[in-house]
Amino acid sequence: MKTTASGVPAAAWPSGSGEGLHDLVGERTRQIIEYRRRGAGTRRRGWLIRRALVVADVVGLGLAFLAAELLFSPQGQGDPVHTWLEVLVFALTLPIWVVMGRLYGLYKHDEERNDHTTVDDLIGIFHFVTVGAWVFFTGASLTHLTALNLHKLLTFWVLAILLVVAGRVVARTLCRRRVAYIQNAVIVGAGDIGQRIAQKFILHPEYGVNVVGFIDDTPKEQLEGLEELAILGPPSSLGDVIRALDVDRVIVAFSNSSHEETLDVVRSLSDFYLQVDIVPRLFDVVSPSTTIHSVEGIPLIGLPPFHLSRSSQLLKRATDVCVSAALLLLAAPALAFIAIRIKLDSHVPVLFCQPRIGVGDRTFTMLKFRTMSEDADEHKHEVAHLNRHARQGRDARMFKIPDDPRVTRFGRTLRRYALDELPQLVNVLRGEMSLVGPRPLVHDEDRFVLGWGRRRLALKPGMTGLWQVLGRSAISFDEMVRLDYRYVTTWSLWNDFRLLGRTIPLVLSGRGEPPDLLGAYASETEGVPAP
Repeated sequence: MKTTASGVPAAAWPSGSGEGLHDLVGERTRQIIEYRRRGAGTRRRGWLIRRALVVADVVGLGLAFLAAELLFSPQGQGDPVHTWLEVLVFALTLPIWVVMGRLYGLYKHDEERNDHTTVDDLIGIFHFVTVGAWVFFTGASLTHLTALNLHKLLTFWVLAILLVVAGRVVARTLCRRRVAYIQNAVIVGAGDIGQRIAQKFILHPEYGVNVVGFIDDTPKEQLEGLEELAILGPPSSLGDVIRALDVDRVIVAFSNSSHEETLDVVRSLSDFYLQVDIVPRLFDVVSPSTTIHSVEGIPLIGLPPFHLSRSSQLLKRATDVCVSAALLLLAAPALAFIAIRIKLDSHVPVLFCQPRIGVGDRTFTMLKFRTMSEDADEHKHEVAHLNRHARQGRDARMFKIPDDPRVTRFGRTLRRYALDELPQLVNVLRGEMSLVGPRPLVHDEDRFVLGWGRRRLALKPGMTGLWQVLGRSAISFDEMVRLDYRYVTTWSLWNDFRLLGRTIPLVLSGRGEPPDLLGAYASETEGVPAP
């Protein structure tokens, strides 16, 4: 009898039986299927998010126009056109605004992309509102139906951008709390890459993807934490699985199937209304700035240069200087309050200075607000014992002690909201760090980074980066190195702004403390002895 790599007899696979497949999947999947069968029907993520975003745009534009009318009342300026007529004319144009938003692609990406956020919409929203405002202004001027002036137009333009952005944030937040937002997904290929993808979806429930299981006829042994995900059958059974388990998304990862067999699987999916994602073979070096061109019908992926041009380096540095200087001025009262509070709690220096490895293997001193008690060093042997215990069954290069007894109550608040990181703005201003970049490692961590991983030192370490935005749930050391390498080799200024935008809600929600690695918080005066 044919068996899978995990020892499951192939004959035990359900042959298109809905009940048999339901017995293999988890309780959460069964609940989602039951919810849909009770009447949700076709109301899936795309149906829900498109309508929510349209409402957010219409409300944002309407409020912006009303505010501009109130601030620049036509009666107060002797304008013969009544306010109600202008509001009516604008209301009649709202369907045209929605069509423009669709042309700019502002309503389709949430269904296609797992990590799409309002930050990704910013450029589209800017263009959408700018073009729409000027078209409306021009039309009003030519037809004399409304009495728009430049001040009113500029006020509407600014408020519309702000309110549309805010409305979309609220709309997405509300949608992500609905069961209809969740997509059932199967992964074709239960090898190393397929299982890594499953892990990422499990660690990031905000993506709204419920991994139902794997499709593979020769799966590898499943990794820790994935034991509940079933092998649903061979690729030939994919159609039956989609129908029986109400699948919305299929992710084609690497498998042992031949090229032609994989193509047949992908082509067979054209019979279903679902999202198909294909993991490229060299995914580690494929970036958002990758372009696709072709030679006689064969698509080629063009990778950008791995080295930043001098103009890109100057642009990144100029952004760091301007933003860090502005943030230091704005945060000055908070910095003073935190420093005074720390000083009142203890008689040690307010700042904790620690050597880190910077760009080009050069050591610099990273600044943080002190979060530990005065007698932190007296507990270093106790912490060394906790460190040994925490490492059992985990990556020996990682250091993470829950509820570290040396952290003060105020220090926990600072860490929770990443306020202890604020002094690093000085490091950024001095040119030792960047706002966004690779993770700043201590010497004991850096010695484990070898080979191609050293490429991460081509850019300055950052206050935030891929490691923080994607690493809230304790990413592994190797994954951290891969993320840093990916950031350095696929850098773009827009990606920096995108990561900054995604960091802000993490910090405000109290998830600002990234999972730390060996020695990052080991001691604020001396290192913890190695186990």
